[in-house]
Amino acid sequence: MKRFISTVLALAATFIALPASAQIGGQVSRIVVPFAAGGARELLARSFYTELGEALGRTMIIESRPGAGGAIGTTNVARAEPDGKTLLMAASSHFVTASLAAKPSYDPVKDFVPVANIGTQNYVLMIGAGVPAKNIAEFVAYAQKNPGKLNYGSAGIGSSTHLAMAYFLNVAGADMLHVPYKSTQEAANEVAAGRTQAVIVPNAGIGAYVQDARLRIIGVTSKKRSALLPDVPTVAEGGLPSYAFESWFGLLAPAGTPKAIVDQINAATAKVLASDVIKQRLASQGVTPDAMSADAFNKLFLADRTLMAKVVKDSGLTPE
Repeated sequence: MKRFISTVLALAATFIALPASAQIGGQVSRIVVPFAAGGARELLARSFYTELGEALGRTMIIESRPGAGGAIGTTNVARAEPDGKTLLMAASSHFVTASLAAKPSYDPVKDFVPVANIGTQNYVLMIGAGVPAKNIAEFVAYAQKNPGKLNYGSAGIGSSTHLAMAYFLNVAGADMLHVPYKSTQEAANEVAAGRTQAVIVPNAGIGAYVQDARLRIIGVTSKKRSALLPDVPTVAEGGLPSYAFESWFGLLAPAGTPKAIVDQINAATAKVLASDVIKQRLASQGVTPDAMSADAFNKLFLADRTLMAKVVKDSGLTPE
């Protein structure tokens, strides 16, 4: 009996001493994408989720929960158990969706803990081939001459694509009607079909549109030209020098997630992002990898809240 008790105690002590990865390994974890499958954020998550699962010793899946400009999926994560099994694929629009909701279902800061930064991405402005403009200056002039007569699409109210275009129009002094869709892909398809006239989309997946004669890419939103589209000028170069819009991508967990688990996922993410294969995958989507500690990501996260508040204000957007 004494030997049995000693054995049990020894096993218990061994289990307690195991690293966190061993204690939670083998479980299914999910990355929630608050937009439709096939969209930029979902494609980005797919570029590294398998390797992240392997690094953590878990089976990692991607779960798309689109709707309400990302609020449905984001709320789902906010209400999940803080055990490291549920992560949110977030971006700069994280702060915007809640601020534009009349009755926000989550607090973008208090309900989450920043876990790991993935990287930075810029966007491109596309217009339909039927729009009589070949560049930013001509498009701005055309929009100014037709206030309220043109439409632009986005991945939903409060999404990065919505904010980027609203900000663009405010800087340009132009007025267009916003038409929200469930995904970036759907919004781009509507421009190609001629039912809307413009859309700003992430670099991720841009290859599908470059050769489409129904679309015309006239500018990139970053401060510098994109390596994917070196011949396309920035919006600033096109005549709006004060305009620039970029977005971070990162993983958030529900508030209350233990720091040990946050640090574990952060370390695993950094390991994955150091892979040349993953770097190549992200680069093909216009994303520049940028691994950092959880504390550093938290500082970026909070600083971006202030920046996005200014962009929202300058864009003239109000709760809907």
